[in-house]
Amino acid sequence: MTLEDEKRAARKAAFARRKNAYETAPRGRAGQLSGILAGHRGVPLAGYMPINTEIDPRPAMEEACAYGPVGIPVIVGAGLPLKFALWEPEMPLVEGAFKAKIPAEPKWIVPEIVIVPLVAFDAQGGRLGYGGGFYDRTLELLRAAQPTLALGFAFAAQEAPALPLEATDQPLDLIVTEQGIVTHSRSPEP
Repeated sequence: MTLEDEKRAARKAAFARRKNAYETAPRGRAGQLSGILAGHRGVPLAGYMPINTEIDPRPAMEEACAYGPVGIPVIVGAGLPLKFALWEPEMPLVEGAFKAKIPAEPKWIVPEIVIVPLVAFDAQGGRLGYGGGFYDRTLELLRAAQPTLALGFAFAAQEAPALPLEATDQPLDLIVTEQGIVTHSRSPEP
């Protein structure tokens, strides 16, 4: 089995776990994320607009907006890093790539904290995304310019024992779920 075959199988299993968690998880899913972000008030951060069965970070993003800039990702082209557009609750949004909502008139920011959506994660800080490499390219670019904290945000059920990863896959610094924080040997203090 090739690495791509392994990734495809891991994604399929993770999507099923995520769908079940999305349908059964209680309210208040972003409470743990809000707690982590409270320790970083005013630091520019990027969240995301959830699609399909992704866990929703918007309640934590809304709280963070009271203290500093919050952005959301914009896909500017295939094979390119993401850019982050300033976001505020209730602002006009339009449909972007992959049906993710983006600001109608983007104003760009550079985040120091990135809340990363994912399909699956492991206890070593590995992340399996959708396969486009957008977050890997983006995190590599951001980390080359300044310290950047990558916070994976997912349902606890999305954890896998191990993931098929490549050298270009950017690790997460911390994983936050609706149930708590998953730390690993690379994790910074929250």
